[in-house]
Amino acid sequence: MKLAALISGGKDSLYAVYLAKKEGHDIRYLLSMMPERSDSYMFHHPNIELTGLQAELMGIPLLVEKTLGEKEEELKDLERLISRVKNEVDGILTGALASNYQKERIDRICKKFDLESISPLWHINSEKYWRDLLDAGFRIMVTAVSAEGLDESWLGRIIDEKAIDELKELNKKFKIHLGFEGGEAETLVLDCPMFRKKIEIVEAKKGWDGQRGTYIIKSTKLSKKSL
Repeated sequence: MKLAALISGGKDSLYAVYLAKKEGHDIRYLLSMMPERSDSYMFHHPNIELTGLQAELMGIPLLVEKTLGEKEEELKDLERLISRVKNEVDGILTGALASNYQKERIDRICKKFDLESISPLWHINSEKYWRDLLDAGFRIMVTAVSAEGLDESWLGRIIDEKAIDELKELNKKFKIHLGFEGGEAETLVLDCPMFRKKIEIVEAKKGWDGQRGTYIIKSTKLSKKSL
């Protein structure tokens, strides 16, 4: 199928692209929504501008639509973005894990435009998913936290096996979603098999209010992959 993929720069949307490409689908476009507020109900906010760099590293055209990020109103902006590709693709690809709120609304827009709504990660086992991400060569950084148990030390942290074990314990203690589908945290993919080079962080700043925080990336550089 010819697909357009909604991406945020995080693990879920990019892994969905990775799986779709492995299955032989043609990813014609990447689509990103850029909310002007950090508490958008639908869309990822921290470092969303880096999707442009990720798209360049994957060699796939990126289309962007801005939104004020207001509840329900932001869906009109998403609809406008999808309408730009509706005549060139067969479906819309998303990295939805378990959020009915997001998936139902995207499904509705796809149905309006007679497009398939494809979510290959829907209801995936979160622990296995983390292992699959690492096994596939995804390098993932935590860029925002907003849940009990996830403190300032997680900001800018690269997910590895030790981090997964810690997240499992936090899941048991605080009932956070292991895959962060409840908005507990946001991530950024710094490297994966689809990138021709790796993204490295040159300058970043932590923002922490005592309960939640963000890791704002100010500058990056690209480096060659190891052979």
